[in-house]
Amino acid sequence: MMEHSGLGGLITEFFINVANKDTFPVMTFFSSALINFAVPSGGGHWVIQGPFVIPAAQALGADLGKSVMAIAYGEQWMNMAQPFWALPALAIAGLGVRDIMGYCITALLFSGVIFVIGLTLF
Repeated sequence: MMEHSGLGGLITEFFINVANKDTFPVMTFFSSALINFAVPSGGGHWVIQGPFVIPAAQALGADLGKSVMAIAYGEQWMNMAQPFWALPALAIAGLGVRDIMGYCITALLFSGVIFVIGLTLF
């Protein structure tokens, strides 16, 4: 849908206009986190974001590997805010999501700093 409607091209142009080769992976990371709220599946997430991240990274001369990994990092990072991954273990333990959200948000904040520093410096 994004490809045939032209939306993918518009998003690619947006990234090209507001980012440079150094800031692009960090912007990809945060856009990936945002998309994860609507599409919490890694595979579906890649199908949506990959088609506009790859051309934008190539146009900017950004590190393609780092840009692709920024998609995965952002998706994984935001999983701390919506811990569907923990539901089976919580059910077995007789706990609710509320019991772990404080830990998840703490991990979200600390790991977010680490991801951004890593994408910026390396």
